[in-house]
Amino acid sequence: MVTNQSPLQMNCLTLEQYARHWIFPNTEDSHPERYSSLLPMSLLTALTDVALVLCVADSSTMAPEKDSNGLDNYGFALEGRFRDLPDDDADSSEEEDNNKLAYCVTDVPPWYLCIILGVQHCLTAFGGIIAIPMILSQGLCLQHDGLTQSHLISTIFFVSGVCTLLQVTIGIRLPILQGGTFTLLAPSMAMLSMPEWKCPSWTQNATLVNTSSPEYIEVWQSRMRALQGSIMVGSLFQVFVGFSGLIGLFMRFIGPLTIAPTISLIGLSLFDPAGTNAGNHWGISAMTTSLIILFSQYLRHIPVPCPYYSKAKKLHTTRVYVFQILPVLLGASISWLICYILTKYNVLPTDPAQYGYLARTDLKGDVMAQAPWVSFPYPGQWGMPTVSLAGVVGILAGVISSMIESVGDYHACARLSGAPPPPKHAINRGIGVEGIGCLLAGAWGTGNGTTSYSENVGALGITKVGSRMVIVASGVLMVVMGVFGKVGAIFTTIPSPVVGGMFMVMFGVVAAAGVSNLQYADMNSSRNIFIFGFSMFSGLVIPNWILKNPNTLATGVIELDQVLQVLLTTSMFVGGFFGFVLDNTIPGSKQERGILAWNKAHEDDSSNTLESGEVYNLPFGINSRLASTWLQYLPFCPPSVPRSMEGSGADINALEPKHHLGHPQPAPIILAVPL
Repeated sequence: MVTNQSPLQMNCLTLEQYARHWIFPNTEDSHPERYSSLLPMSLLTALTDVALVLCVADSSTMAPEKDSNGLDNYGFALEGRFRDLPDDDADSSEEEDNNKLAYCVTDVPPWYLCIILGVQHCLTAFGGIIAIPMILSQGLCLQHDGLTQSHLISTIFFVSGVCTLLQVTIGIRLPILQGGTFTLLAPSMAMLSMPEWKCPSWTQNATLVNTSSPEYIEVWQSRMRALQGSIMVGSLFQVFVGFSGLIGLFMRFIGPLTIAPTISLIGLSLFDPAGTNAGNHWGISAMTTSLIILFSQYLRHIPVPCPYYSKAKKLHTTRVYVFQILPVLLGASISWLICYILTKYNVLPTDPAQYGYLARTDLKGDVMAQAPWVSFPYPGQWGMPTVSLAGVVGILAGVISSMIESVGDYHACARLSGAPPPPKHAINRGIGVEGIGCLLAGAWGTGNGTTSYSENVGALGITKVGSRMVIVASGVLMVVMGVFGKVGAIFTTIPSPVVGGMFMVMFGVVAAAGVSNLQYADMNSSRNIFIFGFSMFSGLVIPNWILKNPNTLATGVIELDQVLQVLLTTSMFVGGFFGFVLDNTIPGSKQERGILAWNKAHEDDSSNTLESGEVYNLPFGINSRLASTWLQYLPFCPPSVPRSMEGSGADINALEPKHHLGHPQPAPIILAVPL
């Protein structure tokens, strides 16, 4: 708010600058000439005189802001610039101020801020990234091979970083991070549970396993090569759908009643690994779960004092919402530390036969010593990939689910980063690049694919930093983490009960995220209730029965039996299939089905002032090169801009972004939290 001092007494602005700000509140002090040129000089001078009178009058009637610390002052920013005064409705004004972005998608924060925020995004995604190799290790017979697990973690970090750089650079071009996907985890585990891929009994006994023996290496590498080939072939379908523009055709028939059971059953189908790991010590897993819930739900709005240095205020303390940003990392780290203390003082049992032994932190103590400092993952590091029809068909079901989920993430990311809704060519390119990412993940041997991370999209709303350069920094950091083998080795020492506690929270959130899609449909409709309920129940019953009676699928054709085995034991496919068929065959209006609300939610524009081409066009001058060729008509290429529009000053809003998006707010940001 404005203080009682007259403008003449204010040392931060001159009278003329104050008047210009009163007339053009969204204009930077250092560039008034850009807006001054829009008015005749005589009119501008007259308005300036009037503004001076009104400003002096305003300053004499407004009370000073009490207990102001410079961060909650609407009249002033830390750099001494005047900002918009609040409206009469203080609550709505405060809400609008809280929703403003510090950096929009095209802004470039300082390099040190990019690194800090990039680390934060890596830590936000770490839970989902390391969970996938840990779950896959059970199907790959790697439970007792910590060194190979560390190689898998390093590989998935490396590939996730490469795919993130590709997506931000030539893909959707939004600040969206790429990582492993749970949608491919379900069909992968279904494939590895087939009789021919079940782990030999001797690999389940830690005392009988010699992890360096050729026999053992062939056991897990043969399974990994089968996964690699299936993922690589399945990813070609995603590449084709993306770059051909067919994703738009798919989305016409897919609504909330298809997406809800599909996503929900991903989380529900993973209850077994969550329960198995947590059951190794329910006390430790309950503590981990409780800590994550405490940090993410109860303490998320409580700031933590943290030292901060600025030129204006020197060394001082500021507020950082640590619990809101890193709940999983904090909860797992504290539980990990407690397990280490209990191990050091032999509180946990030392006998492998006793309950709670697996909560010790020294079970894989030699992994840190054996892991190399530097190790470059490369394609085909586990051997030549193999292909099976059953594996490819199962992976295709996961790929389709991943594409649907990513389209929703693109729209959410655009809204939170201050960008216009993504056009068709950008969505096509994003899906195609995700397919390329899955192809690379299969070639490198992660045992998984890549997809957009919803957790990091949500982090944009928390941090108010939507710059894609931050995600570029995250991609580079993940590549570096993948190269340093010790990083992956550290994660393998996490006790399994701690991992189980993490899984219980993470998979529960995945299941709930699927159900949240029902908000678009009319759930007072008996039609919709039936479709969702039947799809969910079928997705649980049928796979469970097939797993208990695997020999009942005997058509006489081995390949067909394998395909049916993989599909019918994948809960996500069964539930999504019934949801898709019933939703598109049972009569119902688009409003009742939730199609209209779903489309409207994806089309709603945020308060952005950026042009679509400014965000989604290809970089490095590729657009200008495509404009003169037939390539501009491809579904994934941006349309050419008429030369008559280039350099046109007709639309001043298109050329000059608003202050709060085009230029960073002058408020300090610590760990991406605008204060």
